[in-house]
Amino acid sequence: YVCSTWGNNHFKTFDGDVYQFPGVCEYNFVSDCREAYKEFSVHIQRALNSNGHPEIQYILMKIKDIMVYLKPNLVVVDGRIVKTPYYTSGVLIESSEIYTKIYAKLGMTLMWNQQDALMVELDNKFNNHTCGLCGDYNGIQIYNEFINGDTRYNSITYGNMQKISKPTAKCEDPDETQALPSCNEHRDECLKLLTSPAFADCRLRLNLEMYIQACMQDKCACNGREDSFCVCSTISEYSRQCSHAGGRPGEWRTQNFC
Repeated sequence: YVCSTWGNNHFKTFDGDVYQFPGVCEYNFVSDCREAYKEFSVHIQRALNSNGHPEIQYILMKIKDIMVYLKPNLVVVDGRIVKTPYYTSGVLIESSEIYTKIYAKLGMTLMWNQQDALMVELDNKFNNHTCGLCGDYNGIQIYNEFINGDTRYNSITYGNMQKISKPTAKCEDPDETQALPSCNEHRDECLKLLTSPAFADCRLRLNLEMYIQACMQDKCACNGREDSFCVCSTISEYSRQCSHAGGRPGEWRTQNFC
């Protein structure tokens, strides 16, 4: 029921497929895509921060007829800055120093850490009705996202197809021909981090391999720099998803790690 994006441009669809897409335009993250009345949409825009890491700059969300615009430490509803907690017809917005959370009565919860990580949980009444970077929520991992009829897409082509066309936008589409490096030399280190005793309760709840792959890509992208972002973002996501699946991650952060 959960779609998420985090760290170094990682995405996990509702159907459990994980891919990377480095676009910096505004994209449809997840929307109700039925022809008639659409109940909700969530758009996101990423940009590189001062350290050169991708962060979510803003989230634009429409729930029935309510427009919500989120930036770090800022919530705007229908054009007005509001204080949280804020409640309006079936939508509750809460925020703390770390997270902004939105609960919508129509069957959706959104949680953003005001930096790189966004998670949307959706009621299964929306099965087969969604589109965007989160996929179609049909329970089949690659069908209709990366395979549509006889056509196969790579993750960059798929991501580019989710761009919101805005006449004033100045952003380049990522190159669809670039293959991602394999990064196998980081496998042991990532495996060790993700199977530490703190995550004992997580092993059987999540697909460990996809987080190992994401961690390996992060290490590669950082080219050996000892930068906490290079490992912390995927480990944080693993920890969040474990909690969300009912697990209890132990204390894995220390004074000198993450």
